[in-house]
Amino acid sequence: MDTNLIHGNGHWPEWLSSAGTSYLLIFSAEIGDKSQLICMTLASRYKALPVFLGAVCAFSVLNLLAVLFGTAIANWIPEFYVSVLVSLLFLGFGFYAWNNGDGEEEEEAVGHSNHSIFITTFLLIAIAEFGDKTQLAVVALSSTGIPSAVMLAATLALATTSLLGVWAGRTVLQKIPIHFLHKTSAVLFILIGTWAAYKSYTLL
Repeated sequence: MDTNLIHGNGHWPEWLSSAGTSYLLIFSAEIGDKSQLICMTLASRYKALPVFLGAVCAFSVLNLLAVLFGTAIANWIPEFYVSVLVSLLFLGFGFYAWNNGDGEEEEEAVGHSNHSIFITTFLLIAIAEFGDKTQLAVVALSSTGIPSAVMLAATLALATTSLLGVWAGRTVLQKIPIHFLHKTSAVLFILIGTWAAYKSYTLL
C-alpha cells in the first residue's frame, strides 16, 4: 500500500493541513445545501438517529468513490439520467409526504421503522449528491492533497452539516404546527424535484 495515501510520507503536519483545509472548504460549501435540507426535513418528521446515520453512510460512500476514482465518477452515469432520477425520487417523496402527512402526530408513526428511515435518507442523499459540487470538490482536493486526509475530513464536515440539519429539524421545526410542517416539508421536496426536472430538460 502506498503510504502517501495514509500519511503523506510521514509528514503529519502536511496531513493535518490537508485535512483542515478540506474540512473548512467542504463544511462551508455544504451549509444550506440540499443535503442539509434533506436531513432537516426528514428529522422533523421521523427519528433523528437513522436520518443522521443514513446521511453519514451516504457521504462516506460518495467520498470514497471520489477519492478512489476521481473525475471518472462524473462519467459513470450521464448527468441527464442522474437529474431525472433525482427529480423522480424527490417528487415521489414529496407527493407521498403531502398525501400521508395528516394524522402522523408522532415520529413513531405507523410504518416508519429505523431501517426504512435509514434507507430513505441514504438513497435521497446518495442520489442527490452524486456528481454534485461537493463530491467534485473532494476529487479536486484529493488530487492536490493527501487522499486519506481529504476523505476523512470531508466526511466529518458533511457529518457536521448533517448533524446541524438534524438538530434544526428536531428543535426549530418542532415549533411549527405538525400539519403545516408536513405540508412544508412536502413542498420543499417537490421544489427540489421540480428543479431537478428543469435541469434534466436543459440537458436534452
